[in-house]
Amino acid sequence: MFQAVLFDLDGVITDTAEYHFLAWEKLAQEIGIKIDREFNENLKGVSREESLRRILEHGGKENDYTAEEFAAMAKLKNDNYVEMIQAVSPKDIYPGILQLLQDLRGQGIKIALASASKNGPFLLDQMQLTDYFDAIADPAKVAASKPAPDIFIAAAEGVGVDVSQAIGIEDAYSGIAAIKAAKVLPIGVGKAEVLGTDIALVSDTSQLTLDFLTKVWENK
Repeated sequence: MFQAVLFDLDGVITDTAEYHFLAWEKLAQEIGIKIDREFNENLKGVSREESLRRILEHGGKENDYTAEEFAAMAKLKNDNYVEMIQAVSPKDIYPGILQLLQDLRGQGIKIALASASKNGPFLLDQMQLTDYFDAIADPAKVAASKPAPDIFIAAAEGVGVDVSQAIGIEDAYSGIAAIKAAKVLPIGVGKAEVLGTDIALVSDTSQLTLDFLTKVWENK
């Protein structure tokens, strides 16, 4: 039996992707760059700083700003985003997730957050889920963001479980790549054409049950 489940946040526990897009769109407009929802797919699962780098590159402005200006823009985006997510509450938890957390807790299986979002702890608090998590990996303390394995390795270490005994759940391609690189067993939420045909998939989170995770583990 697996000993830990390492959760991504956006797109798995709840969906703040729209808030991220609106905050990035607002910032991009202010510096004369146009982004749309299709481009925003490239930002899912990656860090704030990497997202900003991709936006600047998209607009041909990657060399236009100093390190201080870059940091200020990243902070401005986050300030806008944090303002938008004040309304997040338990009603925003995705279907099936609360039951899964309760079932994992009941079985003594460790639970960790492996999110690129520095606002992960705040969002868990808003949804009243903090007490279910044994560890929250700090994206500010890992060397590289997804698709590098660092955040999932840190999450496993945070709950004292070897990566070979953990399941990782993700909805973004970069996240699945990170799980694989960490040598954790991946489960994807989404479509095979996006996440790959070589992993276990569910079309929505209501299918993420303890029984399903157990079957995936037994058949790996």
